[in-house]
Amino acid sequence: MVAGGPPPTPPPVSIRVTVQRDAYRTDVPFEVGLTGTIVHQVGNSDLAPEFASGDVPVLATPRVIAWCEEATIVALEGQLETGQTTVGMRIRVDHVAPTGTGRAVSVTAVLTRVEGRRLTFQVQADDSSGTEIAIGQVVRVVVDRDRFLERAGNTD
Repeated sequence: MVAGGPPPTPPPVSIRVTVQRDAYRTDVPFEVGLTGTIVHQVGNSDLAPEFASGDVPVLATPRVIAWCEEATIVALEGQLETGQTTVGMRIRVDHVAPTGTGRAVSVTAVLTRVEGRRLTFQVQADDSSGTEIAIGQVVRVVVDRDRFLERAGNTD
């Protein structure tokens, strides 16, 4: 490089990207609006210290997320064909208010979008006083149970 001159142009870089565009495009017959609701009472096993997710004895965020997923499963009861199941793909949940032991929590999931085998649910959790404690989105994918377990390497 000559002092005061422009820096040399770097050689071009070739990057190959493979995108599997049709991975979720097999249509499944689900109607937007399917709804599932579950209710749990917060107990000691539901608190943050039990999940190592904090030291304050309030409802743990990982438990809230599990309950959101459970509500999506309830929404799909009786809808899947023999041999099918759904698996979680993406979870976006804002846990916005604390909930103490003994409070009831109601979680509702509503199917809002169907893209091939991908099912998107809006989820909301409220405590027994009517306070919204969590809101978000859960995406599940319809899979063939046996093929999925085979891919996972299960030997059972």
